[in-house]
Amino acid sequence: MAKVYITDPIAPEIYADLESRHTVYRAYGEEAKSWHEVAPEIDAALVRSENITADMIDAAPRLRIIARHGVGFDNVDLETAAARNIWVTTTPGANAAAVAEHVFALVLSAARRIVEGSCAVVDGEWHSAKPRLLGRQLHGRTIGIIGYGQIGQRVATIARGFGMSLVVVDPFLVASDIVEDDVRLTHLDDLLESSDVVTLHVPLTPETWHMINADALAKLKDGAILVNTSRGGLIDDAALENEIRSERLSAGLDVIEGEAVNMNAPLPHSRIDVDLRGLVVTPHIAGQSDQSMIDVGNAAVACIEEALTGRKPKHAVNLEASNS
Repeated sequence: MAKVYITDPIAPEIYADLESRHTVYRAYGEEAKSWHEVAPEIDAALVRSENITADMIDAAPRLRIIARHGVGFDNVDLETAAARNIWVTTTPGANAAAVAEHVFALVLSAARRIVEGSCAVVDGEWHSAKPRLLGRQLHGRTIGIIGYGQIGQRVATIARGFGMSLVVVDPFLVASDIVEDDVRLTHLDDLLESSDVVTLHVPLTPETWHMINADALAKLKDGAILVNTSRGGLIDDAALENEIRSERLSAGLDVIEGEAVNMNAPLPHSRIDVDLRGLVVTPHIAGQSDQSMIDVGNAAVACIEEALTGRKPKHAVNLEASNS
């Protein structure tokens, strides 16, 4: 019986399934155990937002797999894991529907000033608030999708329902890869200049850090909406704050730069005032839904079972590792 460590809450069904076959330790709840308390025993780790550092990996001599409960892997020290022949896996596509739906929750909140309107009603306003709450219509507008993987493609599907035009940037695609007649593959500057809504769906890497900086923001149309449900470091939050304060842009963020300092408590490290009018912020919940938590959990557990039985797990991101 293997020993599995879970860093963050997962769907109860997934937890029960794991516990039926393995000894499970968890970092939360009444029986919480710290990583270093049980590290010498851990064969597998199921990780959501916790940062898995080199020291943590080195403290776990039996560890064979770090299974990410999600798509990103910037919170895992890949180099140390690879040096130890420890698989690192993700669950691409399992939460794509949830994230894409959340993108439009943020778009609509920003475009139709939902939060501001709700607060006005709570404050006792009704008719007097209407003149300042003029919303923006999505029908007939253009959405720019940066990163056209499974989530980006689902965003496109929803956007079609709103009657939006589609432009896409993805360095891994050429025009012949786009099978839909209504999707235009372009370059970043053109996307920024031609889009009314821009949404980010790329991983955080040294190359994508602050890809949306002050220069990029200046290329956006007046009144454009910027949405980020990927990773906070993709946008220069301080530069974005300047644009929102000037009332030239609005934004919907599910991630902020402060998460790079402390994933679980990023607000003290934030470079943007989350109370800005014209900004809607949610606490990194785009991938969370009743169904996605089950789908992502099942995908992560499948990777764990493959690694524990000596097979190469599906969706490994450090392909040079070899546990065979």
